[in-house]
Amino acid sequence: MPQMNMVQAINDALRIAMRADDRVVILGEDVGRVGGVFRVTAGLFDEFGDERVIDTPLSENGIVGTAVGMALYGLVPVVEIQFADFIWPAYDQIVNELAKYRYRSGGEYPAKVVIRAPVGGGIRGGHYHSQHPEAPFIHVAGLKVVCPSSAYDAKGLLLSAIADPDPVLFFEPKRVYRAAKGEVPAGAFTVPLESAAVVRPGRHVTVLAYGAMLYEALDAASKAVAHGVEAEVIDLRTLWPVDITTILDSVRRTGRLVVVHEAPRTCGFGAELVSLVVERAFYHLEAPPIRVTGFDTPFPYSLEMEYMPLSHRILPALLEAVRS
Repeated sequence: MPQMNMVQAINDALRIAMRADDRVVILGEDVGRVGGVFRVTAGLFDEFGDERVIDTPLSENGIVGTAVGMALYGLVPVVEIQFADFIWPAYDQIVNELAKYRYRSGGEYPAKVVIRAPVGGGIRGGHYHSQHPEAPFIHVAGLKVVCPSSAYDAKGLLLSAIADPDPVLFFEPKRVYRAAKGEVPAGAFTVPLESAAVVRPGRHVTVLAYGAMLYEALDAASKAVAHGVEAEVIDLRTLWPVDITTILDSVRRTGRLVVVHEAPRTCGFGAELVSLVVERAFYHLEAPPIRVTGFDTPFPYSLEMEYMPLSHRILPALLEAVRS
């Protein structure tokens, strides 16, 4: 199988989807001739032309609103938001229109839209280019939310998202856009939505992570071995609907839980994950669950490595969970 990084894998998924179904269109700022700010859509304009790879004005509200209209008329729009930080002008369209069309039409008009957006820190982008805003979208009924960590999963999950009948927010961790490399099949394949993956087996503590923070969790887990701690690391992949079965199977074996995410702590997705586990596996827990997260501050320019929950902050949490 060819080696790909995440940018190449996502580009390949888009190309495959567009070749297979002429209803699939791409729209966003600079996605055409430029190929997107991260070059994820490079080459697609040349192959499919300006009627299927559409450069838009700088108006996220207009981009998503247009995509909703396209979907209602039978197209399959894949929207690129340049940075997830820029998605807020489109929040009204996403929450009040896109997420609710299936419900408001009694299932007659599902709005089939995928919204791609780079998320997270690690590129010195500061507070306007480094946010990880999954929680407000997970809270919205009618949306599915995905955040892959590997090139293989990025391709397979994106093809699943494009085929899914419901709207999907597809968050791409830009810190590992080119750092996460691996073998990726050349043809079409899918990774099922709502399927987490146990990427490191262990018996003492369960660690939940996703996106770029998966690699920090894996690094902390490898260092914990020297302290006699074997951590089981789970890559959530699809954040909502979450694969609660895989999570509970692990926690019932380990008796301990650590949740890692890059977004701020208060009302973050980690709180929901802890609640889901406590509600269903309380009597299996041997210690209080622990969250290792970003801080309740704007994302800083000069202290981003202190802000993000990197390995050096996760390792003490693993040891504390086991020794509690």
